[in-house]
Amino acid sequence: MDYSIIVYIVFGILPSLIWLLYYLTKDLHPEPKRMIIKIFLLGAFITLPVFFVQVGLTNLLAFLKINPPSTLYSILYWFLVISFSEEFLKYLVVRIKVVDNPCLDEPLDIMLYMVVSALGFATVENILYLFTPVGDMSLSQLINRTLMVDLIRFVGATFLHTLCSAAIGYSMAIAFLKMKSRRLLVFLGILMGVVLHGLYDFSIMTLDGNAKFIVPGTLIVILAILVFWGFAVLRNMKSICEVKLKKIKK
Repeated sequence: MDYSIIVYIVFGILPSLIWLLYYLTKDLHPEPKRMIIKIFLLGAFITLPVFFVQVGLTNLLAFLKINPPSTLYSILYWFLVISFSEEFLKYLVVRIKVVDNPCLDEPLDIMLYMVVSALGFATVENILYLFTPVGDMSLSQLINRTLMVDLIRFVGATFLHTLCSAAIGYSMAIAFLKMKSRRLLVFLGILMGVVLHGLYDFSIMTLDGNAKFIVPGTLIVILAILVFWGFAVLRNMKSICEVKLKKIKK
């Protein structure tokens, strides 16, 4: 058996596993392990429909005669084709499988499950990224290259996936408590996740020089601060919101 396959799978899972263990410490009342695994696997599974959606949207851009390397194409591609498709389907996993589930008993849970869904998606993305052909390498070269890619994606793409999905989760949690503006808050949360994700991808892929690193790096730092603040807010809201959440789910 080709040892590279084992290396790619193990190291593809590793960044998501580390972040998963970290985020789970944010929940003072641990969620059922079976539910965590279920949402993680569903997050991984949606990479397939996301792929077909992205192919369809890319073909739509071609049909509309919006072709690269125009600025309009880059904006539509990174914000609509990539960011929207990924963030919306990660959201659907939680909306369909978690919101009406008895395991949801405090506002923090929604944010956490959004992160779990994102990590499942990021795992498959990491593995596929590692499988990108780079020619023949020795085992030591393979591991060194894999570790470098893993580190970059650990602090970059994988972390970004969790942050954008967590931002959507925060909006969902707040929306449960404001019935009159519930749909608007969820919409704004998804919009925020899509825009931030798209801005990260757009800056990395289209900007030049130091801006290619400064813009996405600054974005991640600011978003991380806001997300961890959101976790703290929702954790403190448990005693107030638990009963309301149960009533809303009924």
